Amino acid sequence: MSRDDLSHLFPTADDATLHEASIAPIEQRGVLVDGEMRDWTGPVKNVFSPVMVRGRDGGLTQIRVGSYPSGDASAAITALDAAVAAYDSGRGAWPSMRVSERILAMQRFLAEMCARRAEVTRLIMWEIGKTLSDSEKEFDRTVDYVRQTIGALRNLDNANSRFEIVDGVIGLIRRTPIGVVLCMGPYNYPLNETFATLIPALIMGNCVVFTPPRHGVLLFEPLLELFRTTFPPGVLNFAYGDGAEIVPKLLETGKINVLTLIGSSRVADHLKKLHPRTNRLRAILGLDAKNAAIIMPDADIALAAKECLLGALSFNGQRCTALKMLLVHRDVADPFISALLAELTQLKIGMPWGPEVTLTPLPNIEKVSQMNALLDDAVTRGARILNPGGGLSVGTLFYPAVVYPVGPSMRLFREEQFGPIIPVLDFDDVDLALDYVATSEHGQQVSLFARDPDVIGRMSDALVNQVCRVNLNCQCQRGPDVFPFTGRKDAAEGTLSVTDALRSFSIRSMVAAKYTSPSREILNTVIEGRHSNFIHTDFIL
Repeated sequence: MSRDDLSHLFPTADDATLHEASIAPIEQRGVLVDGEMRDWTGPVKNVFSPVMVRGRDGGLTQIRVGSYPSGDASAAITALDAAVAAYDSGRGAWPSMRVSERILAMQRFLAEMCARRAEVTRLIMWEIGKTLSDSEKEFDRTVDYVRQTIGALRNLDNANSRFEIVDGVIGLIRRTPIGVVLCMGPYNYPLNETFATLIPALIMGNCVVFTPPRHGVLLFEPLLELFRTTFPPGVLNFAYGDGAEIVPKLLETGKINVLTLIGSSRVADHLKKLHPRTNRLRAILGLDAKNAAIIMPDADIALAAKECLLGALSFNGQRCTALKMLLVHRDVADPFISALLAELTQLKIGMPWGPEVTLTPLPNIEKVSQMNALLDDAVTRGARILNPGGGLSVGTLFYPAVVYPVGPSMRLFREEQFGPIIPVLDFDDVDLALDYVATSEHGQQVSLFARDPDVIGRMSDALVNQVCRVNLNCQCQRGPDVFPFTGRKDAAEGTLSVTDALRSFSIRSMVAAKYTSPSREILNTVIEGRHSNFIHTDFIL
C-alpha cells in the first residue's frame, strides 16, 4: 500500500460508481420546534462528506452533501421553552397520557420510519463514511431496538397495573416521566446511539430538546415530518448550532432535568457543573473507553487475531466498544502478531459503497491529523509500525497501523485513539495485564482470550470488579440490546439496556390510601369510570 494507491481509491468526478451512489444535496431550512416546521432564515452550515473527489491534477476535494440551520443560543432557548411548556410541570398532554397511547404513537412513528430506510441509510453513508451495508445494519438494529423498547414498556406497565396492599395501606405504583431531557447524539452511530436514549426518553413521557451530532445531522431530515405529526407540540424540539455555545446556555437555565450525552468524560464533567442545581440533574452518559484485549498463552491464536482485528477496526475503530489496546502474553506474542497482520491484509479499504469494503475515509482531515500525531509520538518513543503501509494517509483515508511495543510513556498507552490504530503490548506476568485494566481511568469492557477453565475463572473474578462486561474469546460489543450497557469510572453514568433505559428516564410514583372501605370505593369508582390515566388496572395487549 502506497500513498498513490490510497489516492486512487478516491473517485474522479466522472466515476460511474460515484454517480450510482450519489444523492441530491439536502438544503435543510426547517427547524422542528413546538410542533411546527419553522422556516430558518439565518446562517447555515455546509455538510461535507468524508468522501473526496480526485481532480485531474491529483487534488482532493470533499463532496458537499448539503446544509442545515446554524442556530444560536437564542434559538436553542426557544426550543427549550417549547419543551418546558409541553411538559407543563407534568400536566402536559404527553407526560399525562396513558402508556398505551404513547405506545400507539411510537408504533405509528416506527411504521413510517421504516418506509424511509433507503433515504436515511444513504445519508448515514455519505455523512459519516460508514459502509452502506453497515449503515443499513445500523438502521435495522435501531428499528429492532424501538420494537424491543415498546415491548419492554408494555411488560413493565402491565406488571404495574395492580394494587399492592401492605400493612393496611393500598398503593398503585407506576413509572412516571422526569421532565425535560437534553439529548446529545454521537457521530459514530448517529441514528442508533441517539435513538437508544431519545426513544426511551420520549416513550416514558418526557419532553426533549435534541442537539444532533457534529457529523450526521442531515440523516434526521427525512424523519422531521414524522416527529412533527407523531408527537404533541413541544414534545420533541431540535436545537442546531455549535454545541460549545448552545449547550451551556441550556444547562445554565436550570430547566433541564436529564442530560444524556454520548461523548467524553471531560465534556460531561464540565456540562454537569453548569447546572445551577446539580442535585436535580440526572445524567445518562456513555463516555470514554480504552477497552483492552488480554491474550493468554493457551488462547486460540487464530480466533484471537480475527476477533481482535474486528474489534479494533470495525467502522475504522470509531466505536466506544472498540478494542483499543491488545495485551498479549510474551510466549505467544510473535504468532499472535503474525496472525493479526495476516488478517489485516484481508481487509479491503475503499469508498463506503464499494463491495466488501470495511475500511473507509475518516470524518475529516482533522481526524487524520490526530491519528498521525499519535503515531508520531509512539514511534518517537520507541514503538514500530509493523504492517506495510501502516499509518499512510491521503486526504481522509488513513491506512490502519499496528504499533508495537506500546509503553507507558506513549500517548497510545492510555489515550483513547478512536480510530484505526492498533496498539500492542506484551507481558510475561498476568498481574501486569490485570493492573493495566485496574489502573485505567475507564472501566467499560475487556476481552479475555484463553481456554483453561481455571485461568478464565480466576481472571473473570478479578476483571468483573474493574469493568462491566468481560467478553470471553470474542471482541467487545454493546449488543444484544437487552443486556446492560454501562461502565465504571470515567466510562459511563447510568445503564442503557432496553429495560434499564426505561428506568433511567423515569421515576417511580405512587398513589396510596389507607385500606378502608371508603378508600376502596373511591378507587373502584375512579377505575371503573376511567377518571385517571394513572389510577387504572388496564392490561396492554
